[in-house]
Parts: sequence; structure tokens; C-alpha cells
Amino acid sequence: MPRKARIESASDRDAAPGGAAAVDRALSLLAAFRTGDDGLSLGGFAQRTQLYKSTGLRLLASLEHAGLVQRRDDGRYALGAEIARLHGLYAAAFSPESVVMPVLQALVAATGESAAYHVRQAQPGGGWARLCQYRVDSPHVLRDHVRPGDLLPADRGAGARVLIAFGPEPLPGSDADRALSRRIRDEGYCALVGDRSPELGGISAPVFHADGSLAGAVTLTMPAHRYDPAAIPAVREAAAKLTGRV
Repeated sequence: MPRKARIESASDRDAAPGGAAAVDRALSLLAAFRTGDDGLSLGGFAQRTQLYKSTGLRLLASLEHAGLVQRRDDGRYALGAEIARLHGLYAAAFSPESVVMPVLQALVAATGESAAYHVRQAQPGGGWARLCQYRVDSPHVLRDHVRPGDLLPADRGAGARVLIAFGPEPLPGSDADRALSRRIRDEGYCALVGDRSPELGGISAPVFHADGSLAGAVTLTMPAHRYDPAAIPAVREAAAKLTGRV
């Protein structure tokens, strides 16, 4: 009898060089969980990972023993309590500064202009301001002078425009503001001169959390006379490097 053709699994396609195939396959089961899943059946795992059900069942037994998954009364599997413990350890040890600052430093080295990481900062009376959380200065003497911890306008400047355009609420402002926000969302960045100050130019791109929600914005600023749209790809690349890591 001819043997059934083997379908390449997700773990086979993305195997760790020099790693253990069984570990790759077990991790592919954990990676199969998606936002909104409250449990997966054996068939659901098989569909998402292309592993045989028999293989998945053996791997799930090991993951369940380790507390990484738990089997529910209806036969489906959910993430286990060990995931929460590991996340707590990761969160306690994680420092956004150690991730963000090297990216900003590389951006400044590549462009010669000042780079910052901006986030939304809730205000006591409601609304939000733009917080400069991290900053690396340009080596040029002539530059804007903003320090980490400074609050900047929430409605002006390339960084603010990105935080508005990719924010969770409906687009605010005038018809022109909303049109600009839609263009920023379509293009994936904002590049403006004279928006916050007539003497300044800015290029900004969004950074997202792993779940796709807005985390912040990487922003490059420079005197208007040094504005160069050739820096746009570098800013977008820097934001992409931070996406899913902050």
C-alpha cells in the first residue's frame, strides 16, 4: 500500500538551525493560539500547524504536564498557568529602555538627526499629551532641545500626528486633520515641516504591540533646512524593529 504523503508542518518550515525537531513542534502548538482563542481542539491544532493529530496529542501531553497548556472539560486545550508565571518573570526583568535606546542610537548614527520615542500620556483632567519617553540627540549643534520626560503637544508635530492617526478612538479634528490622519494610516508614516514649529521638520512612524495595538512612535526631528525625505525609510525600519518588542 502506498504511503500517505507527508505534509510539511509549520515547525518544519521554520525549524531552528541545529535545534530539536520535537521542541520546534511543541512550540508550534503554543504559537497556534491567536487573539480571541479560549481553547483549541486537537483538530484546530492540526489545521494550524499541519501536524498529525497523533503527534499533536503526544506533544500536548508533555505541554500539559509542564503546565503550559490545560485540557478543558470539553476536550479543548487552553494556555496553562505556567504561561502566566513566565510572563510575570519576563515583565519584571524586561526594560523597554534596553530595547528602544539601541534602535534610536542606530537611527541617529544613520541620519545625523535627533531621534525620540513618543507615547501617549493620560492627563488628570482627561485626554492625553505626547510624552517623550526616550531621546538621542543629534551631534549637530543646531537641533531642537527636548528631553526625556518632556510633554509635547498632542495635536501638532509628526509624532503627535502618528499617535492620533493610529490611536484607538475615531479620528478627531477638522476635515483637513482627518484627511491627513487617513493619509498617514495609508502611507504608514508622517513627514511634515513646520507643523509644531516653523523651524522644525519631523518624520515619524508607528510602533505596535504584539497584539497590533499602538505602542508609540519613533520620531526623527531636525531643523527645517536640514529636512530630507530620504530619511523616511530609516525611520520606518526603526519603528518596525521595535514593533512587537515594547
